Amino acid sequence: MRQNLARRSALVDAAIEVLARDGARGLTFRAVDVEAGVPKGTASNYFTSRDELLNQVGHRIYERLIPDEATVAGMVTGPNTKARTAELVRQVVERVAAFRTGFLALLELRLEATRRPELRAVLTARVARDVEENVTGHLASGLPGDADAVKMIYLAVNWLVVERLTLPGVFSEEEAARLIGHLVERVLPPES
Repeated sequence: MRQNLARRSALVDAAIEVLARDGARGLTFRAVDVEAGVPKGTASNYFTSRDELLNQVGHRIYERLIPDEATVAGMVTGPNTKARTAELVRQVVERVAAFRTGFLALLELRLEATRRPELRAVLTARVARDVEENVTGHLASGLPGDADAVKMIYLAVNWLVVERLTLPGVFSEEEAARLIGHLVERVLPPES
């Protein structure tokens, strides 16, 4: 297998676009080659199987969702209030929604994971780590709320992102922001 890491990343990024646009059934090595603008047969030189490509897509989506250092620095400064928590949640929703194809591809991967045990293992480990990092970061920051509160917000916000990306007419951006505020207000304990 070829080891040009930049080319490999470009192919995985192209696979994300294909998954988001055409679904899992449309994800072929040829479709990835076309999307990446590379010669026919390139993807099959980099990945031993479609399953390997799907697993790599699962890893890559999360790599691309990791906030940059400036964003992380901004997340750890400020008052430890419900209002700030709601604003941080809104920022996360915006960052995830901005990577529309990544999130839609992740939905496709989740469906594929119901039929592919190896992919299920990859996604289960990655999502579990994501949840744990959210909980750990929240608790370490001193923001209000316990682990269960963070998990409830995580679950609710994930479906809000699904609505925003698949049926954007259901909730306007303004209504989504307002609902996040209400969610945080109701899930987190009263401020003292």
